[in-house]
Amino acid sequence: MNSHALPPLFLSHGSPMTALEPGAAGAFLERLGPALVAMAGRPKAILAISAHTLTREPVLLAAARHDTVHDFGGFPDALYRLRYDSPGAPALAQRAAALLRAAGLPVQVVPEGGLDHGIWSPLRFTFPEADIPILPLGFPPDWSPARLFAMGQALAPLADEGVLVMGTGSITHNLRLLFGAVRPPLDAPEIAASAAFRQWFAQRSAAADWPALLDYRVQAPHAVDMHPTDEHLLPFYVAAGAAGAAPASMRIHDSITYGCLGMDAYAFGDRAGALAARLA
Repeated sequence: MNSHALPPLFLSHGSPMTALEPGAAGAFLERLGPALVAMAGRPKAILAISAHTLTREPVLLAAARHDTVHDFGGFPDALYRLRYDSPGAPALAQRAAALLRAAGLPVQVVPEGGLDHGIWSPLRFTFPEADIPILPLGFPPDWSPARLFAMGQALAPLADEGVLVMGTGSITHNLRLLFGAVRPPLDAPEIAASAAFRQWFAQRSAAADWPALLDYRVQAPHAVDMHPTDEHLLPFYVAAGAAGAAPASMRIHDSITYGCLGMDAYAFGDRAGALAARLA
């Protein structure tokens, strides 16, 4: 085990309003950055897989500089004034592309950039200086969890090279429950379906039950209700795969917003436990 390797992460980014109303998840994210640095050193770069950067096949956004993308509408003006412009990672894009191609996976490298809110909203708390190079990796939402897990496995060497692999989405994500006739308050009690799904995921993760996790849509309770489409959960599998063939998986944060939008975070691999201990 490399004592300087960074454990891959899956972070639930929540509503765009999390950037202004961080709550319990924001407090966790503020502790996460210092914990990672204390454990393994400052990341040389971040490979970010976001539910909001979707492509027909894997695409690495290799711009030298990324601007903040406000990819949402109807929110307070203060949210659109937030900036998280960061350096890009063109050299890392070439390295990641070589790893993917060596695994027989298609990938494109484009000189374009931009950070969607799934990337910048958690990072503004975790690494607020916005000075770590970031490489967004767009992924196809029609790829299965198993295929995305394999894509993560191809990228596993990056952890030993000082790269933080970060998947970002949401452990539960059914916007129909948020934007119905009556919108629940931020601190609404959790609905039963959300609680059952999050608990199943935490239990199966603790057991490293990857056959069940990869088949979550069939085996997890209320899976289709919690993910009518599953693009917000799929980054979990890329990050998990980046930790190896059958990695340890540990929930390092759990909280809920609006009664149904989970804010859980997971760490993967041999160093997940060490990170959890620092956060505790």
